[in-house]
Amino acid sequence: MNLDKFTANWNYPTNIRQGIGRIKELPSICKELGMSAPLLVTDPGLCELPMISEAINDCNDNGLNCGLFSGITSNPTGENVADGVNAYKAGKHDGVIAFGGGSALDAGKAIALMVGQDRPLWDFEDIDDNASRVNVARMAPVVAVPTTSGTGSEVGRASVITDAQAHVKRLIFHPKMLPEIVILDAQLTAPLPAHLTAATGMDALSHALEAYCAPYYHPMAEGIALEAIRLVKNYLPRACVNGQDLEARAQVMVASTMGATAFQRGLGGMHALAHPLGATYNSHHGLLNAILMPYVLQANREAIEQRITRLAQYIELDNPSFESFLAWVVALKKDLKIPHSLAEIDIDLARATNIGTMAFNDPSAGGNPIAFSPQQYSQIFTAAVHGDL
Repeated sequence: MNLDKFTANWNYPTNIRQGIGRIKELPSICKELGMSAPLLVTDPGLCELPMISEAINDCNDNGLNCGLFSGITSNPTGENVADGVNAYKAGKHDGVIAFGGGSALDAGKAIALMVGQDRPLWDFEDIDDNASRVNVARMAPVVAVPTTSGTGSEVGRASVITDAQAHVKRLIFHPKMLPEIVILDAQLTAPLPAHLTAATGMDALSHALEAYCAPYYHPMAEGIALEAIRLVKNYLPRACVNGQDLEARAQVMVASTMGATAFQRGLGGMHALAHPLGATYNSHHGLLNAILMPYVLQANREAIEQRITRLAQYIELDNPSFESFLAWVVALKKDLKIPHSLAEIDIDLARATNIGTMAFNDPSAGGNPIAFSPQQYSQIFTAAVHGDL
């Protein structure tokens, strides 16, 4: 298979180096951004894999003093970010390589923000004009290297960080948090097991789908979302069946980046529920979105039926309609071995009322096609726990 056609340099929404094997360009990219001593931020599991030691060795062999920080959880916390800032300053680093899945990318971007700030992290939550508080000149440059195809955090201007004391996820935002250069090398996703390939791929689908259904006017984002959904449909099952199918891996990785580019148009009820559930139960974000997807679609039906029918036509479903699209989502989940209900991942109804309120207050709720009340979010959550579709 000739994979050269998947090699390209893009400049939307940031500088992206796409192609198999392009991780070898990491040292030169760090130097391009003026780094001499980058801090590589990753998660504890990934830091044990050869790709991390190889990246660090490549940097050091090319004259960079590359350090390592891996003290983050699957849902990174404010304490994780503070520890990373301490490691950055102790090692006298001058840039960040955010290397890994969404957790590592979000943590790395937040660390790069906070190394130059005098205020606490939560002062930069995406509320009102908090972003104006940022000392932009003291932020560190970031190279983003995703190793999963789901969050799209490599093209995001924010980080989702858990406030462990309040048991909520907070969105830390500034436009300059967008990484300056991204390496999209699908070969880095090859070690990902099928169940994580599925969960992260469904996260990419949820981003594109919620962006497509959001009620705001942004035709460019809408078009990107459409094509991202088509790529997930055609290539995610292949990537899950054969993790060494680099064509499928590359297409799903691009779909992930596209989904995150598109969701500047808005997200919705899937994420409004997934965020408090992730903070409360420490569950995998992509898996939560995957399980919630059909229940939120069904709840939004009256507002999105015509739009979803058009989407079903674009991705070439038989008898395109809302029903056929919903059936496709359910079948895809089953094929990818995604649980049908939240109960199957040990989430019960003990906090249903609280989850409904948290979802209502989540920033993502603003992009949902219908302005659900806390009680309605609790009802959707209840349906997802019971598997009542």
